[in-house]
Amino acid sequence: MKKIFLGLLMLSLIIGCKQNGEKEGNKEKELPRIAIAGLAIESSTFSPALSHEEAFHPLLKDDIFTSYPFLSPDSLNRKRAKWIPTLRGRALPGGTVTREAYESLVTQTLDMLRENVPYDGLFFDIHGAMSVVGLDDPEGDFIIRIREVIGKNTLISTSMDLHGNVSRRLAQNTDLITCYRMAPHEDAMESKKRAVDNLLKRLESGKGKPMYKAWIPVPILLPGEKTSTRIEPGKSLYAKVDPITKHEGIIDAAIWIGYAWADEPRNHAVVMVTGDDKEKVTTGAEHLANSFWKVRDEFEFVAPVATLYESLDMALASKEHPFMISDMGDNPTAGGAGDVTWTITEILKRPEFKSENGPSLIYASIPGREFVEKAIKIGVGGKINAPAGAAIDNRFSPPINLSGTITAIENGDKHAETEVVVKIGSIHVIVTKKRKPYHRESDFTNLGLNPRASDIVVVKIGYLVPQLYTMRKGWIMALTPGGVDQDLERLGHKRIIRPMFPLDKDMDEPDLKARLIKASDDI
Repeated sequence: MKKIFLGLLMLSLIIGCKQNGEKEGNKEKELPRIAIAGLAIESSTFSPALSHEEAFHPLLKDDIFTSYPFLSPDSLNRKRAKWIPTLRGRALPGGTVTREAYESLVTQTLDMLRENVPYDGLFFDIHGAMSVVGLDDPEGDFIIRIREVIGKNTLISTSMDLHGNVSRRLAQNTDLITCYRMAPHEDAMESKKRAVDNLLKRLESGKGKPMYKAWIPVPILLPGEKTSTRIEPGKSLYAKVDPITKHEGIIDAAIWIGYAWADEPRNHAVVMVTGDDKEKVTTGAEHLANSFWKVRDEFEFVAPVATLYESLDMALASKEHPFMISDMGDNPTAGGAGDVTWTITEILKRPEFKSENGPSLIYASIPGREFVEKAIKIGVGGKINAPAGAAIDNRFSPPINLSGTITAIENGDKHAETEVVVKIGSIHVIVTKKRKPYHRESDFTNLGLNPRASDIVVVKIGYLVPQLYTMRKGWIMALTPGGVDQDLERLGHKRIIRPMFPLDKDMDEPDLKARLIKASDDI
């Protein structure tokens, strides 16, 4: 009887242990806590413009999710973590950011981060080419101040534009880092998702920080208009990145072209590879760096270039329409002030456009707050005679007097606020309350303009973004003056590390050996 009792007791204990084990096994694993933060802008230090806080259109907390389709409520990634968004600001490229704007945005971010510490991870969404008055390497400063709040153990995954700059301290204080692999940036959202995927995988697997981060500064400083991945050698160079990431022991690899229109020691190309296999990380980084250096002489403009006068002659002679002219020197998508009047002044001098029946030309665009305010009072169909442009950058040409008929007034644009179209001869000039780049066909059609039916379309841009590129029948990039002048030697860099290609064409072979960067918790 005693044996039977003991047997039943043992069986009860076994069943109880099994049930407890099943309960423990079924217990939902605690999700990682991941914060989101970031500030993004390209800032030309060669432009007299300044960028203020409102330019960043900051999104706060849950509103940030609207920026990332891969974190929508029904997405898999949204369910893999407890997300704590703080502040994310993204501005049009422009001038140097005021110190007040930077400190305000950073302070708001840090305050929000403090509310919910601790964190397992942080998705750090930046551009990498922000300049701030009186401060070198703002992104490096920002991440250090974030570390002071969240600690060194939190895993940070950084997503960047390939035209950003990776200083040593940014490389040290981030753990996982990646950037776009296409220019134009058709893979921007894909790259941000990759940064988040890498972060989630390292947290879920328990592997945490990569064992090795290889960082190689490459002494090359080239504009984006010469390094597009649409053409060689950029196309083949960037095609080498993804295969390296497929090797066991590699997490990610990236090549940064860097930002040519700012003058700081960090402005140059960089290669980084992260992973757990020391040999593969270092050899992968050195392979990419040497591949970049070997093709340095092969980079050319992504399209033919010419003076503005030559460009207009070509456009007028062309039977292909629309013929696109890129007004590159004051390109607001690269950091130009956007209000240089030199090009539109020269266009209006041409006799071909004096008559209403002349070749049709759309000019996009020139800011003019007072012009817009006057146009609103006059109304569509009325005649206007008022100045526009050169309120910020008048180094090359003064404000221009535009005299013509108002054909459209539109309000509510996120960047321009108000847009006015004035017809002068056969030219339609778009005047905006605030500067705005014109990227999409709808930017024109919303104003009653048909770019496909126009003989010539002049846009303040460098290489054409996808919609404009698809629309063009002819295309020339005009070498015009401004804060993002393509003639780098004319700009006069004084603080970049020399020697630097192509400013020092006969420089010696650089040291392209991998520098292994300490982990963020070992600094």
